[in-house]
Amino acid sequence: MSLKIGDKVSVLDEDITGIITRKKGDLFGIETTDGFVLEFYAYELVVIEASLKSEVFSEQSAFEVIQEKEIPQKRKSQRTKPKERNLPAMEVDLHIHQLTPKPNRLSNHEMLTLQLDTAERQLKFAISKRIQKVVFIHGVGEGVLKTELEYLFGRYNNVTFYAADYQKYGMGATEVYIYQNVEP
Repeated sequence: MSLKIGDKVSVLDEDITGIITRKKGDLFGIETTDGFVLEFYAYELVVIEASLKSEVFSEQSAFEVIQEKEIPQKRKSQRTKPKERNLPAMEVDLHIHQLTPKPNRLSNHEMLTLQLDTAERQLKFAISKRIQKVVFIHGVGEGVLKTELEYLFGRYNNVTFYAADYQKYGMGATEVYIYQNVEP
């Protein structure tokens, strides 16, 4: 839309409206509702209400003016701290009291089977969701569950496993690293 004397305009980036009263070079004189005359360039103005006068100053549309004024803002990327990069994305507690409400009703074989099924299900979930690190908390005990977990993890060619952080988990946890570009 073109600007002409008598148009009611709004100033971009300012809370100012007024009527164009004059043109001086590239500047337009705007009389505000308070009676002040301020000068702005055509690209700073948007027509709110056009007058019926035919004097045209600019062929720039309001859409073009808004596009010109809008500057794309850079997105801030979330920066992860080096300490956070090494934290496991997922922890799976395989203690039997975490898996069933009444563990004393199960035999030792049933408990071990439930723990191994849970571990395998969680490992497959982590692989499908592209989670790289999983810590399986198995406890110390006699080492039966730990041995069975090592056998389970050994069946996957895209998995490496090792003792988890001793300071955090003690001797009762195994960390699994899942390689993302290898077929299971």
